Amino acid sequence: MFYLVLFLICLLLSVGVGALAGLSDIRGMVIPNIYSVVVGLSFFVAFTGLYLGGKAQIFSPIWSHLMAAGLMFAVTLGLFAVRAIGAADSKLGTVFALWAGLKGLAPFLLFMALGGGILALAALILQKKKPFPNPAKDSWVGRVQGGESKVPYGVAIVFGAAVAFYQIGYFDPSNLSLFFHTKGS
Repeated sequence: MFYLVLFLICLLLSVGVGALAGLSDIRGMVIPNIYSVVVGLSFFVAFTGLYLGGKAQIFSPIWSHLMAAGLMFAVTLGLFAVRAIGAADSKLGTVFALWAGLKGLAPFLLFMALGGGILALAALILQKKKPFPNPAKDSWVGRVQGGESKVPYGVAIVFGAAVAFYQIGYFDPSNLSLFFHTKGS
């Protein structure tokens, strides 16, 4: 039971902090580094705790998680270099890829891209229609209605991660039931 609680606390902490990161991105187009640090640390706490407790089968092998994070970092570093995304988006995407591992990287990227596309369409509508009379100047809505081409990609990253977590089975009762089986049974 202890390992199930540890896993769920770390997982829900990551998703919750990710939601805060997305909200921060909408409000001011900024994702504080502490959010990425918390998501990354929560993965390592969960992985280490489950590994030491003999419950690591919930995760892929560590190399899979590290490789997914490395691939995400390489891609997002390139996108940052051409100013397609911000550095905070790169960091947040990398730590969520760490959680996803190679098994969850494809759905993570797919749903992150879909979320980003929806946000881009919303930005176009906001720019054209200007439905909000007095948005906060530094908010995403204020910037887009002011003519900037911006997308709070932190929202798309967290959306992609949440869907990937679901598809990986992190929330699946049959996977969670593994916490109640001993190694020998």
